[in-house]
Amino acid sequence: MGIGLIIIGDEILSGKRIDQHLPKVIEILKERGLSLDWAEYVGDDRVRITNLLKRSFASGDIVFSTGGIGATPDDHTRQCAAAALGLPIVLHPEAKKLIQERITEMHVGSEHALDLNSPDHLHRLKMGEFPEGADIIPNPFNKIPGFAIQQHYFVPGFPVMAWPMIAWVLDTHYAHLFHQQASDEKAVLVFEVAESLLTPMMEELESRYPLIKVFSLPSVGTDTMRRHIELGVKGDPTQVQLAFADMLQGLDQFQSEYQKLA
Repeated sequence: MGIGLIIIGDEILSGKRIDQHLPKVIEILKERGLSLDWAEYVGDDRVRITNLLKRSFASGDIVFSTGGIGATPDDHTRQCAAAALGLPIVLHPEAKKLIQERITEMHVGSEHALDLNSPDHLHRLKMGEFPEGADIIPNPFNKIPGFAIQQHYFVPGFPVMAWPMIAWVLDTHYAHLFHQQASDEKAVLVFEVAESLLTPMMEELESRYPLIKVFSLPSVGTDTMRRHIELGVKGDPTQVQLAFADMLQGLDQFQSEYQKLA
């Protein structure tokens, strides 16, 4: 079982808005000793969203989805989740109550009488229509809830709402997974060496230490930094220590110039 993130919205793909969710969700997970296994971006297209959700529901992963759960014509996530599961979409009674509470709060101070059955207020209730059987995710910002079904958690695209809601899901449903696997990471900057020269050593380290991964992040260099590779190992702390020592020994044999990272 992995953890995935789906980020929905034409505004992200067009560049009108810069995605903030990916780095923040990585941070939220890291604080709890968890990590993100995959992420996908998709625009406001019903067919693409539905097909993506069909795949993610079948994966068995824990999946967070941001965006598209409003009630405007470009919001399709609620309907697509229902279609992906072959379920009807229905008004959730608790969501209805929360939305009407929010409408009432917003009406305070108005000189006009509140009619919860007016067309515009009835339209707002569409934000509480979820796939049948879904649970709600509380929204501490404005009470308009997200929804959860089959380990998928659908929250608004607004960071001020989405991030506390994602944290709530993790803390409420997955605290038993927190900090279950100890992990460490060590790396160096290796200067002016071709990545292909280091590849056999990297493969040998992963073969010798099955509980670690070797990573290699090459850089073409800048005005202030020479061409280099960030070379490191991550994973089981004990094996990281051993693999890192072997890696340094291998670099010494290559007579490579390197700098340890803190």
